[in-house]
Amino acid sequence: MDEKRRVQIPSNWRKGQNEVEFMLVLWPNGSQEDACLMVLPPAAAEKLRERITSMPFGDSQAEALRRFLGRKSQMVNSDKSGRITVPEHMARAVGIEKKAVLVGMFDRFQIWNPDKLKAITQSDAALAPQAFKLI
Repeated sequence: MDEKRRVQIPSNWRKGQNEVEFMLVLWPNGSQEDACLMVLPPAAAEKLRERITSMPFGDSQAEALRRFLGRKSQMVNSDKSGRITVPEHMARAVGIEKKAVLVGMFDRFQIWNPDKLKAITQSDAALAPQAFKLI
């Protein structure tokens, strides 16, 4: 991350486009309220929007989820060089200052504080045997 909080998005994650709109979401992990930034490219963001808007308006869980995502998300555009600027409040919330690690997740990716990622990597390793049963 540079001094302006810009992060270079790998070109293969931008589908060859330089200027792309991404949805950033402060993403919780267990007891950590804001563990990382979930970054949704246009297709993944649209799928999420469709799922959220199709939920019933009278459902208290759906309303809570809409409020949560409304408060904890922001749209950002990549520049001509393929960088996004992480809003200051989001970088602060996940503890990213000078260094960030991008983790690909097939149709989306996450931006992590390197130390928090080390901790979650250990947890992921413990969960992996059970998680592989999902596929």
